[in-house]
Amino acid sequence: MRLKLYKGNVIVVGRESKYSLYDQELVTFEQGAVAYDHRDAEGFIKLTALRLRTLAERRKKLKLD
Repeated sequence: MRLKLYKGNVIVVGRESKYSLYDQELVTFEQGAVAYDHRDAEGFIKLTALRLRTLAERRKKLKLD
């Protein structure tokens, strides 16, 4: 672990572990065997939009009553 000491504060600026689950091949948005497919986000976006639309409708309804 790399730490930075500054005016009585300790800040973690880096860490490493041989047991880390981080894998550069899995997190890349570039081409590759496990490249991210942006179409995978469609369901998440639709669900989030539904929640936000429902909240907006509820707020609009409360202001009218």
